Amino acid sequence: MQLLIKGGELVDPVAETLDQVDILVQGGRIVDLGKGLQAPGAEIVEASGCYVCPGLVDMHVHLREPGFEYKEDIISGTRAAAMGGFTAVASMPNSDPVADNATVIRYILEKAREGAAKVYPIGALTKGSKGRELTEMADLKKAGAVALSDDGMPVMDAGMMRRVMQYAAMLGLTVISHCEDLTLAAGGQMHEGAVSSMLGLQGIPAAAEEVMVARDILLAESTGCKLHLAHISTRGSVRLLRQAKERGVKVTAEATPHHFTLTEEAVLGFNTNAKVNPPLRSREDVEAVKEGLKDGTIDVIATDHAPHAFHEKDVEFQLAPNGLVGLETALGLVFTELVHPGILTVPQAVAKLSRHPRQVLGLAGGRLEKGAPADITLIDPQLSEVVDPANWAGKSRNTPFGGRKLTGLPVMTLVEGRIVMQNRRLRE
Repeated sequence: MQLLIKGGELVDPVAETLDQVDILVQGGRIVDLGKGLQAPGAEIVEASGCYVCPGLVDMHVHLREPGFEYKEDIISGTRAAAMGGFTAVASMPNSDPVADNATVIRYILEKAREGAAKVYPIGALTKGSKGRELTEMADLKKAGAVALSDDGMPVMDAGMMRRVMQYAAMLGLTVISHCEDLTLAAGGQMHEGAVSSMLGLQGIPAAAEEVMVARDILLAESTGCKLHLAHISTRGSVRLLRQAKERGVKVTAEATPHHFTLTEEAVLGFNTNAKVNPPLRSREDVEAVKEGLKDGTIDVIATDHAPHAFHEKDVEFQLAPNGLVGLETALGLVFTELVHPGILTVPQAVAKLSRHPRQVLGLAGGRLEKGAPADITLIDPQLSEVVDPANWAGKSRNTPFGGRKLTGLPVMTLVEGRIVMQNRRLRE
């Protein structure tokens, strides 16, 4: 069956251009692009007023399966991804058991066959993500892991991290680093500053992130390993990253929507849905992250989608786990906070949500062209919606954005030519 997408603005994140082009899809691939295309018998998708983009990729997602399916699972997580306009996600390894062996990687890929979006597993750096013994990285890669990370559990031992990078470099795998010095962050509940003092909560200093950013950049520089810094959140981290890129270090980084949108003040009232790691920072940090996105220092926007059950967040602030869900609000926040205010152009935003994460993970695609897989996201830049977690496709509702009006939303998600979301509804 053919599908003809007509009248939309084609976003090219490579040339950074917009052009009104029709797209003809057949057999899961793009078979033609051009103006005024005709295809008798094809299903017509009227895309006038919408941006037609290469499928969005969220390279930092916690699908919670295996082991924590009550929070999220691969099916519900990929449904949430499709609702958010994402045609693919990369799953972090901190499941139970940890994705530190080929069996778990293969399990994730097998379950993902039934999902609404593609899943690319990320394998663990160390066994059990305990930072003491290297995983069988070659086996992980052979099984289908696209990168390596102990996300959520920083590798504190610098010697171990150096060995990790040496082996990953030989295999051509990117190391994704959760930059946190646990000796500086120990016991901290939120960003160290005026708000933490006001609430009587132990703070986490910016240096807890920046010390590890500096260390891992130096290790990547010495080993030649491709390093990706997860969810950077401080002025100092942005500065260190910018300097490293100027030296030619093979380092990339991501920022999350909550770190370029919210400040530490979101925690006021002991709001556990605003408890994340790294913590929400100061206004100056938020502005630095935005500037890093604008000037290209920060390559990727990723959600760090971290679902938790209601009862886990409905506790005293000190007892609540870190994390918020992000798949179904990410694109709206990008357009509301970055595109409409003029911080990023549409092609720049799409590059950070599609092409760049693919490049970091060594995946093909990120540009709509003849012969490419028909992984496509349609975005209506003027469509507005008030965030209502009760209507979400994912299992968990832990968000600080409930009730917020977002403008610029996905209206169609196609995965290899199959429409999985249309007009803000999933196709069963």
